[in-house]
Amino acid sequence: MDAAVGFVVAHGDAVDRARLSRLRTGAPVAAELLDAAEAGQAPDGGWPAILDGAVGSVDATCFRLAELDDLGALGRPAARHALDWLAARQLPDGGWDEDPSLAGLAPEWARPGDPEARFYLTANAGFWLTVAGLDARAAGPLDHRVGGAYAGVVQAVAQSVAGQLGEDGSWPSFLPAGWLSAALLHRQEMYYESARIQAVLAERIPQMSPADVAWLAATLSRVDVGEEQWLLVSARRRLAETQRSDGGWDSDDGHQFDVYTTLRAIRACRAAVTSAG
Repeated sequence: MDAAVGFVVAHGDAVDRARLSRLRTGAPVAAELLDAAEAGQAPDGGWPAILDGAVGSVDATCFRLAELDDLGALGRPAARHALDWLAARQLPDGGWDEDPSLAGLAPEWARPGDPEARFYLTANAGFWLTVAGLDARAAGPLDHRVGGAYAGVVQAVAQSVAGQLGEDGSWPSFLPAGWLSAALLHRQEMYYESARIQAVLAERIPQMSPADVAWLAATLSRVDVGEEQWLLVSARRRLAETQRSDGGWDSDDGHQFDVYTTLRAIRACRAAVTSAG
C-alpha cells in the first residue's frame, strides 16, 4: 500500500491526490477540487462522452460518479442531478442504452442498440443508483430501502439483470458487467444469483488484467460483500502479484490511466487493510 500511495502522489494530479487522501483518511476535499471533478456536466445531468459534448452518456456518467464517490461527493447537487438523469433514462424493460446519436463515438462496450453493451450499461447504471441509496445520499427524504429514493428503479434493474443470467451464472455481456451485476444483486439481497456470478468470476481471476481485478474488488467491496469472501481474497492476492516495482498497476487503456487503476486498487484493498489493522 505504501508503494501504491507513493505512485499516486508522484504521478497524479490534484484531484487524484485528493481522492487518495480521502480513501486513506476520510479527509474532506476542498470545494475547488470538487468543482473541478464535476466539470463538463451537461444541463440535463449527464456527462458527455467527449469534451464539450452536448449529449449525456450513461457510460461516461457512471465513470464520473466513480470519481466523485472516491471524493465523498455523491451527496452534492451535481451527483444527485446525474443520478436523477440516470433514473429518468431507464427503459420500460428495466435497462439502459446509450443515445442513438452517440453511435459514431461510443466504444464497443457502450454502442447504442448492441445487446451486450446494453446489459453492461444496465448493470453499471443500476450499481451506481444502488450505491447512492446505500449511502442515503439520494435526493429526497431519508429512505432506508435499497436504492433510497431510487428503490423502484433499482428493483426493476435487478430483475432485468437476474432474468438474463444463464443457468451456470454466466451473463450475456462483457467481463465487467459480471462484477457490476453481482454487486447490484448482492445489495438487492438476491444472494443466490449474485453468488452464481461470483463463482464464474472466481474461475477467471487468474487470467484477468490488474485493472479488471482492481475494478472487481473495488466494486464488490463497495456493497459490503464480506472481506473474507473467497472471491475478494483471490482478487487481492492477484493484485499483490501484479503490482509493479514503482507501486502502480497497469491500466488496460494506456499508461496515462495507470494512476486511475492504482487508485481503484487502493480502494479495493483499503477495507482489508482497515479490518486487519
